[in-house]
Amino acid sequence: MSNAVHIPSGLSRAERYAALLPQVTALIDDQVDWLANTANIIASIKETFGFHWVGLYLVKDDELVLGPFQGPPACTRIAFGKGVCGKAWQLERTILVPDVEQFPGHIACSALSKAEIVLPIFKSGK
Repeated sequence: MSNAVHIPSGLSRAERYAALLPQVTALIDDQVDWLANTANIIASIKETFGFHWVGLYLVKDDELVLGPFQGPPACTRIAFGKGVCGKAWQLERTILVPDVEQFPGHIACSALSKAEIVLPIFKSGK
């Protein structure tokens, strides 16, 4: 498959997700390297939706460490339970924050971020 992901214009958000999934699946299907795959998945999401920032934080030595991302520079390390990302990790659930100014303990990595969706991903219960 070509490394390009093509999402037709004029689709609803749900339709864009539905169109993106099989293309990303094909993009990473024969690639076993997790770094290459996560980088391409993140780039595809950012390109499809035009989000300000899309990325991963990885758990290393009991803190979140910046991993593959697309967007402006971000916080390098986040402590367990701190900010939206650390809180989602602590609670082991997705957190949707429509207004980051209203989230107690929000870490302002970028003044341009006004909302956040943080989805923790677990492997083998971790």
